[in-house]
Amino acid sequence: MNNPNSRRTFLKKTGVLSVSSMLPLSVLPLDYKYKMGLQLFTIRDAMANDPIGSIAYARGLGYEDGEIYGYDGENDSYYGIPSKEFKRQLDDLDFTISSGHYNFSNLFNEPENVLMRYVDQCIKGAKTLQSTYITWPWLAPEYRTIEHFKILTDKLNKIGEQVNNAGLQFAYHNHDFEFTDHNGEQGYAIILAETDPNLVKLQMDMYWVEHSSTKSIHDLIRENPKRYVMWHIKDMDRITRDYSEMGNGSIDYKQILANINKEDLQYYYLEQGGNFAKNSMQSITDSAQYFKKHLQRYL
Repeated sequence: MNNPNSRRTFLKKTGVLSVSSMLPLSVLPLDYKYKMGLQLFTIRDAMANDPIGSIAYARGLGYEDGEIYGYDGENDSYYGIPSKEFKRQLDDLDFTISSGHYNFSNLFNEPENVLMRYVDQCIKGAKTLQSTYITWPWLAPEYRTIEHFKILTDKLNKIGEQVNNAGLQFAYHNHDFEFTDHNGEQGYAIILAETDPNLVKLQMDMYWVEHSSTKSIHDLIRENPKRYVMWHIKDMDRITRDYSEMGNGSIDYKQILANINKEDLQYYYLEQGGNFAKNSMQSITDSAQYFKKHLQRYL
């Protein structure tokens, strides 16, 4: 969608133009330690239609950094755009990509050489974008057994070693299923115990920890120093416990962010997986407005 008129039509349909008067589109002040990040999966519907236009709008809201998804390793492209061209357009927007979620789970049962070939492709793409992290984001339901978690840790260590040898960093992102009790065993405990902290860092999804973990966000960070290098910050609907716009939910992020240990934090990303009050672009607008007013002071 390179035609300016078609882009304007797309933005009108998604409601983007109508919200531009709702908040000042100023960039972040220079005294914040961290860039305000966005997990781009939040706006995956808009990204499917116009990835660059969608990122440009997010940049106008104050998001300076993103976490990507959907890399095509065979064609070395993101959202159908060759990685070098994608990077050029990101540079034009002064927007960085510090981490990416890559589809490792799809290759869980493939031979090791197939998985490692894909890792090499991910390294190539991540280096083009000048990312710091390659992140394992998901484990398909059929692999969420204790036996598979034990297999997973071996894969994570091997990927971490390959990624680190290439000069990048590797991380694992949690959901809720890692905290499920399996007759006294827990997948997340296995990951914490059996992965090498030097090779496998952790991306904490704070929503899922609040939703499903018996341990608090603070306890996990305290008990695992130097591991939680990235956070996903998203809110929880007060009634359904589904996702919610920042500030509309039940998670007390003022208390969490004011008191949490940030020593190991390198990047954070606002995210909302669904359950939008209106649409995804309106939700990242509302979340940015709330976050900048009430929470960014802590970061």
